[in-house]
Amino acid sequence: MDPEAHASGRIASTFRELTRRGESALIPFIFAGDPDLEHTRRLVLELEARGADLIELGVPFSDPTADGPANQRAGGRALAAGATLPAILATVAELRKRTQIPLILFGYFNPILHYGCERLCADAARAGVDGLLVVDLPPEEAAELARPARASGLDLIYLLAPTTPLERGRMIAHSASGFLYYVAVLGVTGARTQLSADLKGKVRALRDVTDLPIGVGFGISTPEQAAEVARFADAVVVGSAISQLIEKNAGSERVVKIVGEFTSALKAAIRAARGGDGATAAE
Repeated sequence: MDPEAHASGRIASTFRELTRRGESALIPFIFAGDPDLEHTRRLVLELEARGADLIELGVPFSDPTADGPANQRAGGRALAAGATLPAILATVAELRKRTQIPLILFGYFNPILHYGCERLCADAARAGVDGLLVVDLPPEEAAELARPARASGLDLIYLLAPTTPLERGRMIAHSASGFLYYVAVLGVTGARTQLSADLKGKVRALRDVTDLPIGVGFGISTPEQAAEVARFADAVVVGSAISQLIEKNAGSERVVKIVGEFTSALKAAIRAARGGDGATAAE
């Protein structure tokens, strides 16, 4: 993929500004429609106000093979609330009247294929989506989506696992744009008590084969873990811990505020980890 094709997009611009400030990005993940789409609109605006730099919106699917229990339940609530792709795109279009924060659709290929790849990319770009991350779509099988995504100006973001060989990482990076999403732990999403001891080394090795920003997610659930990852990664992705907060407080009028307070704590830890010294994550 031509690296210049998306150089002026919201995702690239956000990472350039963060690099200039010597800061890692905070990327919260929430399921669109959890607990309903009106809360999704409020949550996105609150996440941005509390320090989020980009936001992943999960597209619920009935067979979420990469999701752990917390996100499976969140996806189920979203499906029950009617969070279809058309409804999610309409929500993004409404949000674009109030925010320009980069928004990434995160999900599985089946709903996209059913919707139609060309139609989805055109409609997503029109609504204001910035990128797509399709969990079960490797680059070798992505041509049907990659072509219209590129034509519509959407970044296509890929996952890399701890078991991904470096040469394959190079190939994936060549196919990607926006950033690379490095999975911190083997297995499904979900909070972990500690992260892999060799995570830092794996991310630094990946820098030798790509100039794309590298985000790290899966298993990061506390401000302390977010700070640890921010010392060597360009972005920190937190999802299951937020899904658990939404689940615990779904019936409360304070759910948006509670998620916002957690987001503030994550962002404060990320900023403190870099010490405000202008160092880049690549150092």
